[in-house]
Amino acid sequence: MIFDLTLLGLFLVFVVTFLYRKRKKIKRDGLLYLYRTSWGIKLIKRTGEKYHKTLKILSHVSVWLGYALMGIMIYLFGRIVYIYVFHADIVRAVKLPPIMPLIPYLPQVFKLSFLPPFYFSYWIIVLAIIAITHEFFHGIFAQIAKVKTKTTGFGFFPFFLPVFLAAFVELDEKNMVKKSNFKQRAVLSAGTFANTLTAILGVILMFGFFSLTFSPAGVVYDDYAYNVVNISSIDTINGLPLENASELEGLLTAEIKVNGQTYFALKQIDVKNNLVALYYDSPAINQNVTGAIIAINGEKITNLDKLSLEINKYSVGETINLETFDGEEKITQEITLEESPEGEPWLGITFLDKKPKGVLATISAWTTSYKKPHIYYEPDWEFAQYIYDLLWWLVLISFSVALVNMLPMGIFDGGRFFYLTILAITKSERKAEKAFKGITKFFLFLLLVIMLFWVRSFF
Repeated sequence: MIFDLTLLGLFLVFVVTFLYRKRKKIKRDGLLYLYRTSWGIKLIKRTGEKYHKTLKILSHVSVWLGYALMGIMIYLFGRIVYIYVFHADIVRAVKLPPIMPLIPYLPQVFKLSFLPPFYFSYWIIVLAIIAITHEFFHGIFAQIAKVKTKTTGFGFFPFFLPVFLAAFVELDEKNMVKKSNFKQRAVLSAGTFANTLTAILGVILMFGFFSLTFSPAGVVYDDYAYNVVNISSIDTINGLPLENASELEGLLTAEIKVNGQTYFALKQIDVKNNLVALYYDSPAINQNVTGAIIAINGEKITNLDKLSLEINKYSVGETINLETFDGEEKITQEITLEESPEGEPWLGITFLDKKPKGVLATISAWTTSYKKPHIYYEPDWEFAQYIYDLLWWLVLISFSVALVNMLPMGIFDGGRFFYLTILAITKSERKAEKAFKGITKFFLFLLLVIMLFWVRSFF
């Protein structure tokens, strides 16, 4: 953190100094201050000419990828609206407003434990890679479409940190609209194509880097051991007979008897199907064991077989020293093994074979498929975690930018892309313009709905 904050200070000094020294070449354009340069034009032209045939083929891939990303984004947007409208509990848990830029230290400030730290150094490196490649691809695809690139450069938002960098490629718009419909769509989708390629490359680098620098160091379980039973089979709760299923609602820890078996607490209830999930009265839940299991009596645990082997060395009633890691510190607890329903010594933990649900969960599972399930990994050297998290953020933000940029709204490339698609289908500029304005207003309305339900979730 000290290194990161030092880098932040040096960066701000550098940018402010640069802006002051180049102030005569910097022009204001709305909220942005633009510094235009011509060196990028030469590189765009040289690349476009050298790989003209390859880029011409890739332009078709870029357009169809644009449609795929637009479809995925519309679906995800719909899911987001559904969650904000019908699941206030999830919205409260996430905490963040739905329209929120990803700024340095955001996960740390809002204590979002499901995300790795997001340092300033991550922010500036990822931003530079994504912005430069995005705009560069716009430029080289414009080159093969014979659309002139007027200028390239960087943009600054002077009101944030106090500056925010952005790259840009300024095309000749008058020349652009004269090109064929397909060529225009290829140029517009090129940025998201670049972001997708960056995400794919990031996944490959993550796989290679992780394989070389991380090792199994523990076992991660999904939950405490539990069982699903019929509500009608419950004998007593805290020694009293169950008279109505409503007595289970809101119940936390309690002694629950079912056919002679004692349970510790309620996990979940499904009154409609007359089912209830109950936690067993086991050592793990009784002593609130949390985190990855990394050792038993000093013997390191690196996989499920090793965990099972170590537990089976002991008998019911014997005490072991269980070492766990909760992400911040290592904790050693004395645990007395008890008898499982099968008559064996156990801790009382459960490993579930989870299958990803939804598009993003499936993509996330695929991008981290090189990790074995239920295994906790540690870096072989400390700085490896920093690099791996940097690659993780690069993949996440690259793919997110690719998706968001293809949303069919006027402020994104997807807006114009959608307009050109309708124009290609209907051959009518009036219909295309009407559809473009209509869908932009529709998504703006949905954004307003999301914001209103976000505010409502806290009341």
